Amino acid sequence: MESNKTDIRYEEEFIMNSRGMKLLTTRWVPMEREAKGLIFICHGYAMECSITMSSTARRLARAGYGVYGIDYEGHGKSDGLSALVTDFDALVNDCSHYFSSISEKEENKKKMRFLLGESMGGAVALLLHRKMPHFWDGAILVAPMCKIAEEMKPNAATIKVLTLLSKVIPTWKIIPTQDIIDAAFKVPQVRNQVRANSYCYKGRPRLKTGFELLRVSSEIEKTLHEVSLPFLVLHGEEDKVTDPSVSSELYEVASSTDKTLKLYPSMWHGLLYGEPPEHLNIVFSDIISWLDHRSSLSNSRLEKELKHINEPLK
Repeated sequence: MESNKTDIRYEEEFIMNSRGMKLLTTRWVPMEREAKGLIFICHGYAMECSITMSSTARRLARAGYGVYGIDYEGHGKSDGLSALVTDFDALVNDCSHYFSSISEKEENKKKMRFLLGESMGGAVALLLHRKMPHFWDGAILVAPMCKIAEEMKPNAATIKVLTLLSKVIPTWKIIPTQDIIDAAFKVPQVRNQVRANSYCYKGRPRLKTGFELLRVSSEIEKTLHEVSLPFLVLHGEEDKVTDPSVSSELYEVASSTDKTLKLYPSMWHGLLYGEPPEHLNIVFSDIISWLDHRSSLSNSRLEKELKHINEPLK
């Protein structure tokens, strides 16, 4: 446990997934008050929670929220070959199991539940929503991976060859791509911090991982109209990693009745920690305002659950 920040309690704990792997879980909770809601972080590809997402989690915890994260298999301090995603659905199931276990604790049952997904984590959040459409009270989607930007993708012929090879040599790191760190984070100091973080992966994407990311992003792009939960989607207009036009499409076609789109001129992919301080302040002001407004509303999901529990048996 970390105690140098007296207003926030930070804890780490390892849990075991269904495949016998140890996964790191993290939590940041306000010390002096009851959390007014729960936020579940879904981090990006090659990233992790305990260091990379710490500044984001602390901002949200200081705003009064309990914040929880998990390092996916093959990411951060969790077990698995570094940055290997063999089955995206299994990764989503791990998140679902942990997030549900926190949400359903007695002290949390009446709290609102929000997902916060960054980049690949945006895809994780959308698939968590698809898995349990009525479980979540809202999602914040930060430069979500609904489609990989064309600048970051190999050409069609290369993709075909790599897809075939991924079945034979899934762990090989031979996918040709730009340096994601240079493309994602505007502030040079942040790039250096990510490169210095031994828990962040810096190599080329592994074949099976690349296949899974393409598969999932293509699948999500075709089913944007099925998104029905309240959401805030944020995207930098200068993003060269994920496609901001697909965030606009998500906003247009999603069946959600409560949806908000924020596009930021001149901002890049790393909206939560890769921009100058004045930009970060704008982004987090938008996020916290959105959260506070929804947290102040009556919890329709909880009201429905209580009504169902109290209905007489027929």
